[in-house]
Amino acid sequence: MGKYFNPEIETMPLEQIKELQSERLREQVKFVYENVPFYKEKMDEKGLTPDDIKTVDDLSKLPFITKDDLRDQYPYGFLATDIKDCVRIQSTSGTTGRRVVSFYTQGDIDIWDTCCARALAAAGATKEDVVHVAYGYGLFTGGAGLHGGSHLLGSLTLPMSSGNTDRQIQFMTDLGSTVLCCTPSYAAYLAESIAERGVKDQIKLKAGIFGAESWTEEMRKNIESSLGIKAYDIYGLTEIAGPGVAYECEAQKGMHINEDHFIAEIINPVTGEVLPEGEKGELVFTCITKKAFPLLRYRTRDICVLSRKECSCGRTHIRMSKPLGRSDDMMVVKGVNVFPSQIETVLIANGYEANYQLTVDRVHNSDTISCDVEWLPYNAPNDTKDKAEREKVLVSKLKSMLGIVVKVNLVEPKTIPRSEGKAVRIIDKRNLFEENTLK
Repeated sequence: MGKYFNPEIETMPLEQIKELQSERLREQVKFVYENVPFYKEKMDEKGLTPDDIKTVDDLSKLPFITKDDLRDQYPYGFLATDIKDCVRIQSTSGTTGRRVVSFYTQGDIDIWDTCCARALAAAGATKEDVVHVAYGYGLFTGGAGLHGGSHLLGSLTLPMSSGNTDRQIQFMTDLGSTVLCCTPSYAAYLAESIAERGVKDQIKLKAGIFGAESWTEEMRKNIESSLGIKAYDIYGLTEIAGPGVAYECEAQKGMHINEDHFIAEIINPVTGEVLPEGEKGELVFTCITKKAFPLLRYRTRDICVLSRKECSCGRTHIRMSKPLGRSDDMMVVKGVNVFPSQIETVLIANGYEANYQLTVDRVHNSDTISCDVEWLPYNAPNDTKDKAEREKVLVSKLKSMLGIVVKVNLVEPKTIPRSEGKAVRIIDKRNLFEENTLK
């Protein structure tokens, strides 16, 4: 299974987990202090030395790191090893600002592969399986992460990448893919395409590992039903490693964090105060084994909950909930915090697919929000097939969820562009408005 693959670690008692984390944290803080000038300066400003960090209980003494810090130090400011010791880079998309480039030594890659192998194993994959990787390859971490994990596990790996849906389905049927790895929105699109082609009886999928974008429990149920699989969540981010930082087991009640490599905290996103287990707040990660690009107390901006409640799978690593939204991606409309996942929950609960798009605008200095939703009149519930009445019902349901009015537009099937990667759910025209007023 590889040098770092040790299932016994996943059932380690809490006391041993803390001892291991404390040992690795001490080593990591000393390593980072001596090799990354940015960290040394930040710690010096707080009057800290590596000797002040003795256990995981001292973690809160360290300063936070944000994505803005990474952008400001682009490309080499956070590199902690000699460039000749690095074997790969991965990168964020850069759609919201300057790219973040993450470096990896071979040891870092081995650890990442191990984390992804654990995720695949938790979903029931073995070397007897055919793992169909339809995440994007290249600088994006999705394809590379699950590809490496599949290799380590010994499964037959199909490096499909995203796109070319006809070819995806052909290989799926011809080669008997059993585990699908892609974004949830693309899984939904594949299910739709498989149904249209009438080849569902030729699909041998048993499980799917879906991440890289938010998705609801309602969307999970729809994907499981349409593909005839069990759908597992996976979490990761380029800055920390990639997918596999946390993964779901068969219980599907939160994602186990690989605590031998990462320490998780939940903080108040406004004050930075560390919150107790079970409280909702912003997720913060510290890398305790990564060497090329080791981040301490990195603010992910993802809002979630951590829990150490006993899991039926026997794993003892702490679990994180599915992210409830992002502190930086959250929309504020008419003074109300709005997450796309809230809207998706209402739509799916009322019989609609996860094919929708939100538009936020500003008219006469007042925010407006509308939602285009695809629907099929002949599939509508028996209460009514009238378009206007259906829109009225959804407006009422969304107002009950959000507290504000969302204009609903029911549109024809295939009107909203399908995603072969991350779905584009939000068009915020207020940003364009603000930019134009500054010119």
